[in-house]
Amino acid sequence: MVPWALAFGLVPGLTQVYADVTPRALVLPLVFGLLWGSAQVTFGLSLRMVGVALTFAVVSGLASLSGSLVPLLVFHPQDLFRPRGILLLLSIPFLLVGLIFYAFAGRRREKEQASPKAESSPRPGSFATGMALCLFTGIFASSYNLGFAFGGEVIRSSLRHGAGPLTSTYAVWSLVLGAGFIPNLVYCIHLLVKNRTATLFGKSGWTRETVLAIGMALTWVTAVLGYGIGATLVGAAGTSTGYMLFIAASILFANAFGLMAGEWKGASVRTVKFLVTALAFIMIAVIVLNLGGLF
Repeated sequence: MVPWALAFGLVPGLTQVYADVTPRALVLPLVFGLLWGSAQVTFGLSLRMVGVALTFAVVSGLASLSGSLVPLLVFHPQDLFRPRGILLLLSIPFLLVGLIFYAFAGRRREKEQASPKAESSPRPGSFATGMALCLFTGIFASSYNLGFAFGGEVIRSSLRHGAGPLTSTYAVWSLVLGAGFIPNLVYCIHLLVKNRTATLFGKSGWTRETVLAIGMALTWVTAVLGYGIGATLVGAAGTSTGYMLFIAASILFANAFGLMAGEWKGASVRTVKFLVTALAFIMIAVIVLNLGGLF
């Protein structure tokens, strides 16, 4: 609802903006949004089947590759072997190595923190199915960025109708995130009906849970909209280099908050060293990536 409210409130003549673009300019953001929404559903399933560490590493690695390279190859292939593109390519191995160390550290933490009962309980579904879902999720997890990248015609139409350089991005996000909402809504309704758990919304504590969920959602939407504004300001490299930086920063801050929240409490010193090594490689990737701004 937030992207649509911003689009109708801050993009003049939104319906006319959409009417003045080709059908392809509308279909691609919608399709990528649906793919991204579906990937969010399979992300949750992957977590249950193969664990947090492996899922996060596989999904983040594939998402950073597809989300940063596809816009560059499609819109600016000539930049691939220029300094900015070369530094992007150089930063990817550092990020992937960091994610491998992170997966290893996360798996060790899961074993060290698991109770004997939890350790003996099998995960639902097969590992092969879980990995297949991980691969699907990783490939399409960056689709919201691709939807934004392929929404350039909509942004230009918004500018022609009087929207500002920053508010024009809302016309694209409303399509991408609105479409991504559909698979999540359908799957949630499916679970509520299948498990007969709709009555939980009326139980004690629902107010606090609702406020926390809405707060988390607003924080996430603000971050994505902020990324869109930043990517627009960066220019041609916004949806490639900018997205890579967005992913790396997300990983770094997520782990920083996780450490402060005690997520790694009970993990051995050796395991924490693997985590620090992982974060160091990710930081190197960020530094290399930002060197591209000098060229």
